[in-house]
Amino acid sequence: MGVKYLWEVVEPCKKRYPLDHLQNKRVCVDLSCWMVELHKVNQSYCATKEKVYLRGFFHRLRALIALNCSIILVSDGSIPGIKVPTYRRRLKARFEVADDGGVEPGKETSLRRNKGSEFSCMIKEAKVIASTLGILCLDGVEEAEAQCALLNSENLCDACFSSDSDIFLFGAKTVYREICLGEGGYVVCYEMEDIKKKLGLGRNSLIALALLLGSDYSQGVRGIRQEKACEIVRSVGENVILEKVSSEGLAFVKNKRNSKKQIRPKKGTLPLVAVNGSSHDPEGLQEIKEVIDAFMNPKCHNADSNTVSRALAEFTFQRTKLQEICHQFFEWPSEKTDEYILPKIAERNLRRYAILQSRSTEVGVNRPLHKLQVPEKCPVSEIIKTRKVQGRECFEVSWNDLEGLETSIVPADLVERACPEKIIEFKEKMEAKKKKKKKKPKQKQPKSKEKETSSPSKASSLIELSLQLQQIDLSSTSDLATSTIEEAEQEKEQQKSKKHDYLRLIDSPAKENSSIGWSTIGKFGVGSSSYSFYPETEVIDLISPCPEARSRNVSRSYQEQKSQEQKCLHHKLENVIELSDSETDDDDDDDGEHCRKARELRMFLQNIRKDVIR
Repeated sequence: MGVKYLWEVVEPCKKRYPLDHLQNKRVCVDLSCWMVELHKVNQSYCATKEKVYLRGFFHRLRALIALNCSIILVSDGSIPGIKVPTYRRRLKARFEVADDGGVEPGKETSLRRNKGSEFSCMIKEAKVIASTLGILCLDGVEEAEAQCALLNSENLCDACFSSDSDIFLFGAKTVYREICLGEGGYVVCYEMEDIKKKLGLGRNSLIALALLLGSDYSQGVRGIRQEKACEIVRSVGENVILEKVSSEGLAFVKNKRNSKKQIRPKKGTLPLVAVNGSSHDPEGLQEIKEVIDAFMNPKCHNADSNTVSRALAEFTFQRTKLQEICHQFFEWPSEKTDEYILPKIAERNLRRYAILQSRSTEVGVNRPLHKLQVPEKCPVSEIIKTRKVQGRECFEVSWNDLEGLETSIVPADLVERACPEKIIEFKEKMEAKKKKKKKKPKQKQPKSKEKETSSPSKASSLIELSLQLQQIDLSSTSDLATSTIEEAEQEKEQQKSKKHDYLRLIDSPAKENSSIGWSTIGKFGVGSSSYSFYPETEVIDLISPCPEARSRNVSRSYQEQKSQEQKCLHHKLENVIELSDSETDDDDDDDGEHCRKARELRMFLQNIRKDVIR
């Protein structure tokens, strides 16, 4: 928790930076705060079983790794003796634990944490997955935020991640309270310098605020709010506030009721600071001094100790072990684990190489590292293509000596800082490709020039083609009309010849010898008395259709002629279409109007072809 209402007090000093603000920095992380935040996202049984909190922790680590941000995880040690009453009170409120009233205030000793609890198991899992990424955890003596603040005050890290506001009271300079990943990711930052300048509150003043407002080490003064407490602390001054409180208590704090009744804490509770504390109450002053000493001199590992040096050392990334752990915790295949972490490792290597480049320029060496005798090798093999990710210019690059990863996407500005020669090579390659593409139409320049000079004749040629097609269509229709007229005339001639033969038979002298019955002649106006005058061989059946041997010969010749004409038409149309296709295919670089006319002509010719085939 930290100090009550302290985050509201320092709200005017809040800053929001993009995630790139963390690149090439070293940060300490209060591991307990991160795990509490991630576990609060979803506390259902399924989320706990699927270890959603641990996945969020893994993604936070990989995001910081990609920014070349060195991470020092710090876990809590034993509970400070001065905090034990608060710890027991919280357990009592949560689990209804019986109150141990036999302990005098200020006589408590540090309490070891339950290593078998659910939260302790979550901390262990986070340590295991971090160790496979080359990140070790520093186990604090007591408070993790106190250890982070010590490393920050000793300039062993650039900032601290913690949501406990009392980290400022332990001496932290820069604190990141929140972190957000994904598109538009950011961190919320508070700096002690801004708190001093904007609010006029230094470390000593914040400790005095903790005595007034309450914290994990004291209950504070009843009935006082943060605005009034800040006014009181500022009125005394940063340099003398702790000395005044240590010697006089909080006598300078005036109670609204002017009550001089001293309020003594109950057994087993935190020291309740008296509003008008004085030297006549040595027990209350001693408790105030203990609270001040707990903030000013917390129990931590020294900055020059072997434990801290080991935590600051860099360890290698264990790919195989990480795959096993991710399969055990998340049931991920090895390919999915590589897909998550290897691009981030490659980007971190490129950022480290960019730092070497910048240092070489600071020293005054103008030659790039790849031309110097430096053991570092550029991790980028070549640039493949340009990309744009979330509105940011990027490059897709291939990597050298990174097993399991061939290509990935990195920011363009990072490639420009690390290996500008790769960008030059990529641009030269792209220009060469463009030149090759331009050379192809240059080879056809003479043809295009001839076509440009004959552009007026092209329009006339198209008109001529359309006229020819119209003539072909008219000739085909006229041929069909003449053929039908000839057929009608032939049928009329046949009918006349039939009538002539019939009359000739009637007037013939051999009709007296006929002996065949003429039952059907009456239909043509011939009586039944003339039935016996015609012989059997010369009887003509007028009911059945007449033979059309001549007409068949004519129709066959007409069909042959028609098929030949259709073949000629097909041949002419194919020549015309090929001519139009050849002309329009070569005119790709001409104006849009000519292309449109060619397209219309092609569609017109196709429609004619369909009609002719039918």
